Amino acid sequence: MGLQLLVLVVLCRVVGLGTAGWLTGAVFAVGSWAVLTLALRRSWTGSFGPANRVTLARTILVGGVTALVADSFDGRAPVRVLIALATVALLLDAVDGQVARRTGTASRLGARFDMEVDAFLILVLCVYLAVPLGAWVLSIGLMRYAFVAASWALPWLGGDLPHSMARKTVAALQGIVLVVAGAGILPRASAAAAVAVALALLVWSFGRDVWWLWRVRPVPDRSDVLPRTTSPRAAPGTRRAPGRPAPDS
Repeated sequence: MGLQLLVLVVLCRVVGLGTAGWLTGAVFAVGSWAVLTLALRRSWTGSFGPANRVTLARTILVGGVTALVADSFDGRAPVRVLIALATVALLLDAVDGQVARRTGTASRLGARFDMEVDAFLILVLCVYLAVPLGAWVLSIGLMRYAFVAASWALPWLGGDLPHSMARKTVAALQGIVLVVAGAGILPRASAAAAVAVALALLVWSFGRDVWWLWRVRPVPDRSDVLPRTTSPRAAPGTRRAPGRPAPDS
């Protein structure tokens, strides 16, 4: 939290971060600290690990991006600073995984931590682009959260997915396309077309995973459930007449 607040102070001095940015950044700092603390208490392994420290650094950068995006609704956002922070956060996404594998500190907590930071950064960038390109861009950032919400009603959606390079490539492409579109180096029509292609690929990726989870979903075994009208000792397909005892009674 202290480092996150320090980043906000630096942004205030460098780009003149406003009240909206300060409040949003502070809420992000408290919220991320609370969620991470709760997750650590539930699955503490004795060491936070170097890979999680890299992801924590990414979290602080994402907090800065979030503050700048919130501040952009009150005036013109410092695009260069915003894109620079987002770019570094995306680049570090390739570092924490390598660190985890090389140091033997990979864990479910680290993987989830990394995934949540990625998802929130994508959502924030979508919010930033929703003004110039349209609210449809938010579907990219909200898709994963809709998937998680759907898994509460359909538990089979929470199953483990196999490793897929295609899934990783599509996920990485979302951040790259959103950063390029947000940098303003493309005409608006070209930026919208690039984001639309990224959205189509994301829909394909999620649809592919949902189909796989549906195919391998656990089906309850009902072979031991007897029909209500069948005697426990009667042969399948036979019934007793109402009011008459079983033949062997």
